[in-house]
Amino acid sequence: MMPQHPTAAMIFAAGFGTRMGPLTADRPKPMVTLAGRPMIDHALEIVRSAGIARIVANLHYHADMLARHLAPQGVLLSHEAPDILETGGGLRAALPLLGTGPVCTLNPDAAWRGPNPLAHLLALWRPDEMDALLLLIPRAHAHGYAGRGDFLPDRAGRLARGAGMVYSGAQIVKTKPLHEIEERVFSLNRLWDLMAARGRLFGTTYPGEWCDVGTPEGLARGEALLGRADV
Repeated sequence: MMPQHPTAAMIFAAGFGTRMGPLTADRPKPMVTLAGRPMIDHALEIVRSAGIARIVANLHYHADMLARHLAPQGVLLSHEAPDILETGGGLRAALPLLGTGPVCTLNPDAAWRGPNPLAHLLALWRPDEMDALLLLIPRAHAHGYAGRGDFLPDRAGRLARGAGMVYSGAQIVKTKPLHEIEERVFSLNRLWDLMAARGRLFGTTYPGEWCDVGTPEGLARGEALLGRADV
């Protein structure tokens, strides 16, 4: 029987980090320092504190540097070569390491102040009615975010596309529908659209603060968020 609750987590670490400018000229974005530690170490702490023992990271840009950092920590590595596969393709390529059940996924380029984001999702996960549960941020609590938002939840938490809540980069997702997508390289947006059409894409609001740290300016805002109460 396929597991119904996550026992593995995927950290997306393969991107080029172009928004970081010179900071990623000689290193992958997850190895850029945030508050004295590589940002991927903050992500690993979140995953482990949520009780998830099996951790997978996908690698592409400066993969050797990330592998040397992650392998001694027991992180399983999904190498994407010669092409980067985007988030959806990368998740599907990592399934032999992740297993068959639903998984947590996390982007490392964020700073959080509040409860553990994955633990918050795990407490609300209802596999009988959900194919994915996305953690959403009200725009007022999304520091450094200048867009219009990504999703609109209804009263039951089902999601539709639209200006409103910001996707945080944390979710629980069932992976079986990935096999319905023919392309090798694709975004998780393709998967979410399939789930939304079936009424099985859900979201919940994070009861804390979040900051995009994908730019040099975001790093400064993220360090302020982690270090001060008055951001």
